[in-house]
Amino acid sequence: MKVRDILRVKGSALYTVSPDLLLQTAVLVMDEHDIGSLVVMEYENLAGILTFREVIQALAKSHSITANLHVRSVMNAEPLTCTMDTELDEVRRMMLDQHARYLPVLDQRVLMGVISFYDVAKAIVDSQDFENTMLKAYIRDWPQEDAEAAPSKSV
Repeated sequence: MKVRDILRVKGSALYTVSPDLLLQTAVLVMDEHDIGSLVVMEYENLAGILTFREVIQALAKSHSITANLHVRSVMNAEPLTCTMDTELDEVRRMMLDQHARYLPVLDQRVLMGVISFYDVAKAIVDSQDFENTMLKAYIRDWPQEDAEAAPSKSV
């Protein structure tokens, strides 16, 4: 399974912000759409990613005073990325190794979407459920030996 398969199922909703946006406004966007990340774009280029991790770190450092903070000052400016053709096993390894919960998906320099750790886990569970259903159907439909054809011994 590849990243393109996850995005096909997930849909195309994508939320982006400018690095010059106030952090408070970005947090309101995240809350309004019930999302854990915003892709930060500058002049049609990926500038970074803002996740709840960066927001919480900013709150801790500024003692909850974020009125003058901009997204640029707290975002991850070098997010881990993947492509549409990245295999799901590789995405899992990347996310686990780097403790990344969100990965922007790029095709060349074009942002195609974002996948989350949740999206990856859901794809794996759905795939396993499908495989289990197919195996159960295969076992249920297993050809039975003809009981009459087997010789019986009488005493």
